[in-house]
Amino acid sequence: MQSEPLTAVSSIDGRYCEVSSALAEHMSEYALIRSRARVECEYLIALSETKGVGLRALTAEEKKSLAGLSEISVEDAGVIKQIEKEGHEGIPATNHDVKAVEYFLKSRLAKTSLADVSEWLHFGLTSEDINSVSLGLMLRGALEEVIGPALSDIDGHLGKLASVHAKTPMLARTHGQPASPTTFGKEMRVFESRIARQVEQLRARNILVKFAGATGNYNAHVVAVPDVDWQEFAKKFVERFNESGPQGATLGNSKGRTLKAYDGIRLELNEATTQIEPHDTYAELFDNLRRVNTILIGFSQDMWRYISDGWITQKPKAGEIGSSAMPHKVNPIDFENAEGNFGVANSLFEHFSRKLPISRLQRDLSDSTVERTFGTAFAHSLIGYKSLLKGLGKVSVNEKAMLEDLQGHPEVIAEAIQTVLRKEGVDVPYEKLKDLTRGRQVTIEDFAGFIDGLSVDEKVKKHLKSIRPENYIGLAEKIAKGKR
Repeated sequence: MQSEPLTAVSSIDGRYCEVSSALAEHMSEYALIRSRARVECEYLIALSETKGVGLRALTAEEKKSLAGLSEISVEDAGVIKQIEKEGHEGIPATNHDVKAVEYFLKSRLAKTSLADVSEWLHFGLTSEDINSVSLGLMLRGALEEVIGPALSDIDGHLGKLASVHAKTPMLARTHGQPASPTTFGKEMRVFESRIARQVEQLRARNILVKFAGATGNYNAHVVAVPDVDWQEFAKKFVERFNESGPQGATLGNSKGRTLKAYDGIRLELNEATTQIEPHDTYAELFDNLRRVNTILIGFSQDMWRYISDGWITQKPKAGEIGSSAMPHKVNPIDFENAEGNFGVANSLFEHFSRKLPISRLQRDLSDSTVERTFGTAFAHSLIGYKSLLKGLGKVSVNEKAMLEDLQGHPEVIAEAIQTVLRKEGVDVPYEKLKDLTRGRQVTIEDFAGFIDGLSVDEKVKKHLKSIRPENYIGLAEKIAKGKR
């Protein structure tokens, strides 16, 4: 069957391919192959620049050539896959994806002035050294160039709703029951501040990577070249990928120009590893993203309820069908879609965090197949973010309906009255208000009659009678505007 979105097994490559395609640059098989080639070529340059290694210095033109070689095309990636699966132009099938990259690069170097140094590719390394740095670059790129901007857009929408509706009074519900009033803007600020905190943690997060040979001890490096400080080399090598932004190092960047420190998610060498980096920072990252998605599940459900109550209205789109049977319906499908996708993503993130930090002895390969599903979790998250943004773009606040529902529950000012009466020294005010309000419908007039019967100063009575559900909002407006 022809491969196209309609025949894709996964919805992220089918129904939602227009959204998820933004991640292809960072999380696809091609992106992984390209990152591996970049790390291999950068390593060759770093070796040539390290005194005592024994590799000749490379010319500026040769470094430029390696830079071009590392930016492999999709067609090049296809050749690499062919080397892995079938063999290509005399190279037998490797059945090993990283070795296929090495052989591809060697075949290209054989036709250049770098032919004499081609055996220095992958010197002393194991495939996990290449994979660890490559995955770090991929994760960073996806977070900073795709996921981060989407979250910033959501944060911006929430911040705007918080400001615009800072004074819009709204009935609060605790345990699903009418509770002390709030404002719609303040409730939006709650979600905005929660998301902002999680995004800040994402931006400050480092990703540990490994670059120390077969079992993490630099065994092959030391036996071949004992006089080089390989731990320091590895530390400086990883730091090269923090010098030019999310995509990582510009090859050959440590000579002849001023380096600019990269202010973002950084790769950092883990100096104590087995054959694999233990993935604890992966778990921390995925738990962070899971918290983001969990917060947004709560937001999606709240918006769903506000729409159900008529407090939020949705703009109908011409020609769009809400229900195949009920012509009147405008369903909150964007918030429902977001909730569903966040749930799928979080199931994967939770599995990543439980599985990846565990490896049998010095390594087993079960982490490798799991790492290939990172893009799936990111894609379902992104689909959720985009659905949420689409939903937010279609809604408006029905202030009139909010106010009417709030005024329909005057019992919510009972808290205000009993609290003032406590201050005035009235006996058992809570119990008196409970007798007046609990289990029965009351009106503002009922409260006025209750207040008239109190033995308190007339000024206090006047103050109590001025309290209405719509003005009993405390500091909600101030909180909504982010002020203290």
